Amino acid sequence: MNVPKSDLPRVVVIGGGFAGLTLVKRLRKLPIQLVMINKHNYHAFQPLLYQISTSGIESDSIAYPLRMFIKKQQNFYFRMADVKEVDPETKIIKSDIGNLSYDYLIINTGTKTNYFGNKEIKKHAMPMKTIPQALNLRSLILQNFERSTVEVDEETKKFLLNFVIVGAGPTGVELAGAIAEFKKSVLPLDYPDLDPSLMKINLLEGGDRVLPPMSEHASKKSTKFLKELGVEIHTSTIVTEYDGKLAKTKDGKEFATRTLIWSAGVIANNIKGLPEECTEPRSKRYFVNEFNQIKGYKNVFALGDVALMVSEDYPRGHPQVAQPAIQQANNLAKNFPKILKGTHNLKSFTYKDKGSMATIGRNKAVADINKLKFGGFIAWLIWMFVHLISLVGFKNRMVILISWIYNYTNYNKGARLIIRRFSVTKRRVRTNAEL
Repeated sequence: MNVPKSDLPRVVVIGGGFAGLTLVKRLRKLPIQLVMINKHNYHAFQPLLYQISTSGIESDSIAYPLRMFIKKQQNFYFRMADVKEVDPETKIIKSDIGNLSYDYLIINTGTKTNYFGNKEIKKHAMPMKTIPQALNLRSLILQNFERSTVEVDEETKKFLLNFVIVGAGPTGVELAGAIAEFKKSVLPLDYPDLDPSLMKINLLEGGDRVLPPMSEHASKKSTKFLKELGVEIHTSTIVTEYDGKLAKTKDGKEFATRTLIWSAGVIANNIKGLPEECTEPRSKRYFVNEFNQIKGYKNVFALGDVALMVSEDYPRGHPQVAQPAIQQANNLAKNFPKILKGTHNLKSFTYKDKGSMATIGRNKAVADINKLKFGGFIAWLIWMFVHLISLVGFKNRMVILISWIYNYTNYNKGARLIIRRFSVTKRRVRTNAEL
């Protein structure tokens, strides 16, 4: 990887998510050589991916260059690489650009889409975990509209304009609301020759209510908001098959659709090499102690979504959202000077739940903050404020704010661009030659 040799301890951070960024900021002044490795050269603010998919914002407004953190920082190196394996015995990382030794290793590689072993669904469904995937989905949605305008057969139009979202967690709910608002405000403007009644948004959830992680109050409010927007909600509905044209459920329902969006769950994006006993079989998260040390190792840590810290309050681990990752990174940063000295009086991690929220559309959101439950306009303002201040980079905050103001005042979405056409049959972006 061409990282200079140093007499300082080498600390390698794999992953540029919330935990990685927080940790890098906090470790800068320590006498260490700090190396960050990430697949991409940017940090992506994943909570707003759904707005890219639905033409609300552009992709570069939620991305921040990781090399910006190198500015005026000695002994800090960034390498864009895909880590394939870790050898904890020799303390070697193996990647697609070469190997690297480490003294301390911090893994915060996040999650990837969980298809629960269904290869057919994985092949045909649309995920939305990365910026490229969000752009693919945006292209497909707009391509469906464009093709519908030239189709004569009404059944084909219904097929193209039927959007099925599997999973009614925050991502699924927010996506359903955004597509419904697209139908309400953009469809009549851009596609006046299309009958809006042909467009359907179906939200499918395996549980008995939407937003299972949140309160009953949030679930009822969000259900009301979604129905007002025309979203058809199907609870206790588990998708078992999807061949790219027809989705079938366990209870016998069928949905003819070109666009099935999968937001039904995630699985830890762990790295090969650590022993099996370090990993929880179903979630693939690493077992960590109260200091985020991976089971059996003092110099290998896991943070955020990929870490499973079992406690009395959290028997299944902490929620796989931004706050636990950020708080774990802060706690590890406080402990790191002691770790470098070899002392044992480390501070245990305690999670402070700051609440959860989801937005359903214009002036519609739900928020659970401690014992307080909000729904509607107040929750929507809270959601906007929290997400705005959580973005990395002043420029990104300003761009997003301006985009939101424009969309709100004009009842419009300005990013309705098919920059990269998506091939449904080949499940990839089409090349220039194919266009």
